[in-house]
Amino acid sequence: MVDLHARDVTVGYHGEDVVHAASLELTAGTVTALVGPNGSGKSTLLRSVARLQPTRSGTVHLRGATDAHAASRASRPTATARVAADAGRDVVDGLALTPKAFARQVALLTQGRPVPGGLRVRDLVTFGRHPHRGRFGGQDPDGQVVVAHALDVTGLTSLAERPADELSGGQLQRVWLASCLAQQTGVLLLDEPTTYLDLRYQVELLDLVRDLADVHGTAVGVVLHDLDQAAAVADRLVLLRAGVVVADGTPEDVLDAERLSDVYGIRIDVDHDPSTGALRTRAVGRHHSRTTPAPTR
Repeated sequence: MVDLHARDVTVGYHGEDVVHAASLELTAGTVTALVGPNGSGKSTLLRSVARLQPTRSGTVHLRGATDAHAASRASRPTATARVAADAGRDVVDGLALTPKAFARQVALLTQGRPVPGGLRVRDLVTFGRHPHRGRFGGQDPDGQVVVAHALDVTGLTSLAERPADELSGGQLQRVWLASCLAQQTGVLLLDEPTTYLDLRYQVELLDLVRDLADVHGTAVGVVLHDLDQAAAVADRLVLLRAGVVVADGTPEDVLDAERLSDVYGIRIDVDHDPSTGALRTRAVGRHHSRTTPAPTR
């Protein structure tokens, strides 16, 4: 079981801070959804804790990981990792991690990954096994079984031998998710994973995310735009605006109508679905009361 805790992380582009002293706790067996308007810093914060985006200050700490490779190749002992000052290294139980050891603990599904030409779906999913191979691409005895399982749970087994550049955007999204699953990490970070997916695969992906937390104890951090999906799948919500964490708590606590209306700049109503009891939101536009005219005879 692995936890990832980020404290007071500040991230900037071209000399301007876009995430301001944000904290994020991803706990084993828990789904945490990052929500907020476009440009609020959700993806930037997720990328920073995944070591893909340099930070100006703050700490990132992995707890509870057990990795013999990490321990044997770790650098100097430390209690936490100051990400701005420690060359991007993070720590597991006091030991700084190399990039490959970190990749055995944390996987990130990013937006808009390029697709190398001439590769099959199976090849791309197999990329997720890279952190588990020895030097010079050595043996990976569990690789084939793990890849087959990742293809199966993402509904890609029948497409495994297809050229990846022939797939639709939604199919490719599932391929990259399968690659992350094949990485077999304790922490899974997903940046808008429902993009390009039709309704069926959106629901199935979110069900899979819930299973990863409940059954496998994975700590999941996911960026979502759909507030209702976030409320349905997540244990905790982190609401951001202009790079600042506005609220952090359960969906019931965070999805307050007045707060959401202020953050999004539009009236948002919040209630519960009478048939399911699920929390739901509704953005109210100028034409919310428009009715369809009766047909003329």
